[in-house]
This record gives sequence, C-alpha cells and structure tokens, in this order.
Amino acid sequence: MEAVKFGSWGLLSKAGLQFAVPVLNGTACVWSFIAAGLAFFFTRPLFLKIYTGLISTVFSLSTALVVGGAAWLCFGIFGGWSKPELQGFAIEGGASLSPEFLALWIGLTFFTSSSIAEIIRAGVLAVPKGQWHAAEALGMTRLEAISYVIFPQALKLAVPPLASQYMNLTKNSSLAVVVGYPDLVSIGNSTINLNGQALEVIVIIMSVYLFLNLVISVVMNSINRVVIRGSR
Repeated sequence: MEAVKFGSWGLLSKAGLQFAVPVLNGTACVWSFIAAGLAFFFTRPLFLKIYTGLISTVFSLSTALVVGGAAWLCFGIFGGWSKPELQGFAIEGGASLSPEFLALWIGLTFFTSSSIAEIIRAGVLAVPKGQWHAAEALGMTRLEAISYVIFPQALKLAVPPLASQYMNLTKNSSLAVVVGYPDLVSIGNSTINLNGQALEVIVIIMSVYLFLNLVISVVMNSINRVVIRGSR
C-alpha cells in the first residue's frame, strides 16, 4: 500500500503518520510552551477587566494557543523544516506517530468526547428556560447569558459526572494493550512473562492508576467547589 501524501508536509502509511516539524523541534516545543504560558499570564488580567467567568478563560486560552502556535511556526519559517521523505522503504525526516498510538488516540477521543458532549448538553438542558428569559430581560447578549447565567448553573450538574468520565478515560487507556501500544499494562505483562513476579507488577500498575485517579478526583473536586461557591 502506497503512502498517502499531504504535499511535502505529511505522510500517512502503515508505519504511521509522519509530519514536518521545525529543525530545532525540541527547542521549538519548549519555547512555544513558554510563549503560550506567558501569553495566558499577561492576557488573563486584561480579559478579566473586560469579561468575567467563562468568556475571559476561553479568550485567554485561545490567545495562548495562537501565540504558542505562532512561535512554533516561526521556528520553522526562520530555522527551516524537517520534512518526511521516502528513502527506499524507509521514511526519513520529520516526526512520526505510530499506527498503534493513532488507533488508541482516535478511538479514545471519539468514544470519550461523545460522552463528555452528552454530559455538557444534559447540564445545559437542565437549566430552567426562565434563566434564559431573565438574562434577556437584563439586556444580556446570548454569549453573555451563556457565560454568566447558563454555564455556571450547568457546570454544577456536569462536573461530578465529568470527573467520573475522566477517570474512565484514564482506565480505558489500558486498552492500548489490545492494539500493541507499549503502555504501562503492556510493559507490565511483558515483565510478568520475563520474571514471573506477577504480584509485584500488578501492585505497581494498580498504584499508578490509583494515583492518577486520585489526582483527577482532587482537581475535579476543587473545580466543583469553585463552581458551587460562584453560583451562590
């Protein structure tokens, strides 16, 4: 099967997805994250003076993403690009994502995003229609009504099931063993087959997933407390 080419910028083949990156890829990534963080830090107070709540956060994050992406592109424009090229049976240059990782990523993304979308939709629909009418009576635009009135109330209902969904996503990542991606469970199974110490390996795997779920629980509980406090 021939590789699908996206100009000179990408290749999709049985070896995975290869795509162009700046020549100084590691440096570009680091500085792009720094630029995005600085953009969020400096634009957050500015947007808070104009907006409050959800709108200011969305605008700050959007600005950070644009600035980070622009910084990454600048490294490629001025420093050059490393593009994937077919060299016989091998592909040289650029960066790559393995087919196993792509299968896991796309599968979990579609499966989990549909559930998250339904949770948010249910939370929004649970807000009484009178709240929309009250916001319109105060002269709010639709965007302001969603940010200041509807979403704060919807999040009170959506955050608890979202926490469970994110925990399920963490546990579902163990399905990587099915597609052959070398994740924690796959490496643990290989270790068990090599040394036969099944109990120790299983305890390590359980501890890692327990730690990740506890972190998610703490973060989501903190968000839930903020949401409940802000809606009073």
